[in-house]
Amino acid sequence: MQEKAKINIDVFKRLLAYWRKYKALFLITVLCTLALAFLGPIRPLMVGYMVENFIEDSQQPDMLLYWTLIVIGILILEAVFQFLSSYFSNLFAQSIIRDIRKQLMEHILSFRMRFFDQTPIGSLVTRLISDLEAITDVFSSGIINIAGDLIALVVIIGLMFFINWQLTLLVLIPIPLLIIATRIFARFVRKAFQQEREQVNRLNNFVQERISGMFLVQLFNRQNEEYSQFQEINKKHRQAHFDAVWAYSIFFPVVEFLSSLSIAVMLVWAGYAALGYSNTEIKKLYGEIFAFVLWINMLYRPIRQLADKFNTLQRGTVRAERVFDLLDRKEHIQEGGISSGCNFQSDIHFRDLYFAYKNEEWVLKDINLTIEDGKTVAFVGATGAGKTSIVNLLGRFYDYQKGSIKFGEVDIRDIELNYLRKNVAIVLQDVFLFSDTIFNNITLSDKNVTREQVIAAAKEVGAHDFIMKLPGGYDYQVGERGGVLSVGQRQLIAFIRAYVYNPHILILDEATSSVDTESEELIQKATEKLTADRTSIVIAHRLSTIQNADQIIVLDKGEIKEMGNHNELLKLNGMYKNLYDMQFSEETKGDEERN
Repeated sequence: MQEKAKINIDVFKRLLAYWRKYKALFLITVLCTLALAFLGPIRPLMVGYMVENFIEDSQQPDMLLYWTLIVIGILILEAVFQFLSSYFSNLFAQSIIRDIRKQLMEHILSFRMRFFDQTPIGSLVTRLISDLEAITDVFSSGIINIAGDLIALVVIIGLMFFINWQLTLLVLIPIPLLIIATRIFARFVRKAFQQEREQVNRLNNFVQERISGMFLVQLFNRQNEEYSQFQEINKKHRQAHFDAVWAYSIFFPVVEFLSSLSIAVMLVWAGYAALGYSNTEIKKLYGEIFAFVLWINMLYRPIRQLADKFNTLQRGTVRAERVFDLLDRKEHIQEGGISSGCNFQSDIHFRDLYFAYKNEEWVLKDINLTIEDGKTVAFVGATGAGKTSIVNLLGRFYDYQKGSIKFGEVDIRDIELNYLRKNVAIVLQDVFLFSDTIFNNITLSDKNVTREQVIAAAKEVGAHDFIMKLPGGYDYQVGERGGVLSVGQRQLIAFIRAYVYNPHILILDEATSSVDTESEELIQKATEKLTADRTSIVIAHRLSTIQNADQIIVLDKGEIKEMGNHNELLKLNGMYKNLYDMQFSEETKGDEERN
């Protein structure tokens, strides 16, 4: 527990370091808070003075009006400072959270794919949105307000002792009970907030995954089962919130009871004390009682809110710890290296290459291969043979453990990442499109790519006609993940995207494995356009699509088993021949069934 507290203090200090960028906003908020801390307690003092000197004195109506106007003026000032404090504290908080969110998003964008494979998307969404919103409260209604409340408490108690120390001691009798109740409340609510955080994260993960996988849910008629799971998670989420509400529903009445108890003790004492007082002393006592009643309300309200604000502070600090844990993760791929010293019109050399996603469970083993510049090389093999891992390494989504990959004489890890990916384009089997226009999905909002370039590329690829048939043409909204387009249409858009950026090296990852015959013909023509005069690497599922490749690599369990062109591999009568015969017989059987 001590270690945990220490970590939270470190996180809290790190969080506070962000204030320096917005010193002006911070100082304005502090000054407004200090003004409120002093103006509030002074008002009851003035009201008590008015009761003591002018309420029963009909000879001085002007003075009563004068002091009334002063009190009204103080109320107006309090309202103005309250507005300024609230406005600037929230502006201060939102400015800091905006910076942290930008920093976090930029950091996440630099992570390698291994991280995303192992981390639920819902958790990342929670960090970027829910956790950062909780941190906002640390600045907007946390530390500054707590400091203001503590100063106000000191001023109130100081004024009370100054006016009547005996009455003050009586009024403060219930305070130890309030402190005990506050500690119990804070401990219980902290636990409730931790449960709430866990359940929010779990609910986000569940909802995100089920909505993303809705097609699968409906395909296997799992709606009722998934809904039952959702009800169970939602029930725990509700219970976590309810636990906090339950604590508040007990704590606040306790505070009100103790506040009323302070007033009751004061009134009983005042009643007995007044028996021996003169008229002047009684008037003075009336003024003190009026002031003390107002002070008691002002005293208990901050104490009650302090418990809540400390929990807000604790919750924000715990959320900040999770955000900083993510910011501190070293999951990014190295960005430094040669930015322009690599000639991508060179041979690609794989030497003694080993790669594993986990420990030493090798997915690629002892790969030795040269891909000549300007040639088309295809990789074939069964599922899990390591074909897609080749793509991941060439795009540097992952880094290998042993051996080397070189473009000419330059190691891939010595090439600046942005420069590498500008020269290596990948068209994946599962094309991802953003919920945007076709034009923006092709250009990825790059202002340097003109509409004329996109249209010219679409015509070259053979996709211009189908795009112009859509409502709005290139401004057609494709929906989330491009869901309103067919698989083949999405694939063609990916081809246009690659063509526009004109890479030196093109990688096609099973680009025709899930499309219809008509789309396949278009994609084959597009492939011919894209692969002309550049090094092309094709991950093939249908062997009929790579028969004209300059070289075909047969992979099995991460190892190269055969190499050669189509005719050479058929003559070997090995793995490639078996794969080809199996596919040929399946295609022939399918054609016969369709006929």
